[in-house]
Amino acid sequence: MAMHVNPDKLSILKAADALPGRDQPIPVSTAHFVNGHPIKPPFPQHLQHILLGMGCFWGAEKIFWLLEGVYTTAVGYAAGYTPNPSYQEVCSGLTGHNEVVLVVYDPAIISDTKLLQVFWENHNPTQGMRQGNDVGTQYRSGIYYYHQQQLKLAMRLLDDYQAQLSANNIGEITTEILSATEFYYAEDYHQQYLAKNPQGYCGLGGLNISLIDKNQ
Repeated sequence: MAMHVNPDKLSILKAADALPGRDQPIPVSTAHFVNGHPIKPPFPQHLQHILLGMGCFWGAEKIFWLLEGVYTTAVGYAAGYTPNPSYQEVCSGLTGHNEVVLVVYDPAIISDTKLLQVFWENHNPTQGMRQGNDVGTQYRSGIYYYHQQQLKLAMRLLDDYQAQLSANNIGEITTEILSATEFYYAEDYHQQYLAKNPQGYCGLGGLNISLIDKNQ
């Protein structure tokens, strides 16, 4: 049976209209395809994590796994309603989820500021429910934080980047900044996709404007 699709790809549906999902999580490998580290908790206690949405999660994940100080990465779904959604369900627009990257990192090696600088500079955060040619609520720009320090920094850097975009006659940032909800791992073939498929699709594109942290 064909799945219904949210006819309004640019608006998140109400929770009552979301698909029911399932009780069991999507099966996924335990080890990162590139560095061999676990992609599921428990992680070493000194590490921190954050969820970042930048459009299609394939290219976004690669950007972060290449950074020194990033212990592991995984792709999945967050900020929606449907428990344990499938990729097809997320793409239908009927779960409310965003495609996100889980970044687990050592704050003694890479700072929150550096991670968020990479986030802002490597996509267009002004496009609302899309990223380039990828259109839909699952491609929205988003920062999903786990502690108040991440929230305060994200808000401050948003203001800094907005000032730079405005100075270059670029529109308003539409990035949502929310407390992290449950992270649902995407299907195994999505994990580290561009390492498994080096010629695979990557729709990421920044604005060629560097973030200047006014507090530094």
